[in-house]
Amino acid sequence: MKKIFFVFVLVVFVFLGCKTIPKVTVEPSINLSDVGIKTAEQLVNFFMKENPQGNKEKVQRLAKFYIEECKIEGINSDCAFVQMCLETGFLRFGNLVTEDMNNFCGLGAIDSNQRGLVFKTEQEGVRAHVQHLHAYATTKELKNPCIDTRYKYVKPRGKAPTVLELAGTWAMDKEYGNKLQGMLKRL
Repeated sequence: MKKIFFVFVLVVFVFLGCKTIPKVTVEPSINLSDVGIKTAEQLVNFFMKENPQGNKEKVQRLAKFYIEECKIEGINSDCAFVQMCLETGFLRFGNLVTEDMNNFCGLGAIDSNQRGLVFKTEQEGVRAHVQHLHAYATTKELKNPCIDTRYKYVKPRGKAPTVLELAGTWAMDKEYGNKLQGMLKRL
């Protein structure tokens, strides 16, 4: 009896092991307080598809910073990274903010007199971006000391828990949230 059961289990195991299991694709969440699911390599690959002439080493550093800083502050690194891509034109810049400013989300960029905040390092620029998203996404306290000088102006805190709600708040573009959601789907 034990042999028959063993053979049965073996046959079932072999049958199931040979069966093709459909690949399940999980899309990144649009919730700013969720955990990002993409690896640094996946973020870099997404970026390089959109801007093949981009500086891959810089993008690798930024992806790593986004994952680290978002993990600390409880922000979705997938959302933050695609927002950086949208805001900078995949690091092509071209508007008020320039590459040397280390400002990856247009913080404080109003007009030619107020071109935006400048950060000493890439990591500080990423941290400020993540902190600003934190202000929009949640009412929780920051873990790191606040370096985003515009953090205090986000009122009420937690007013945009998803990328869709950033439209008309973070950016006046009514399609801003849809653009971010579309980028997340492509990611």
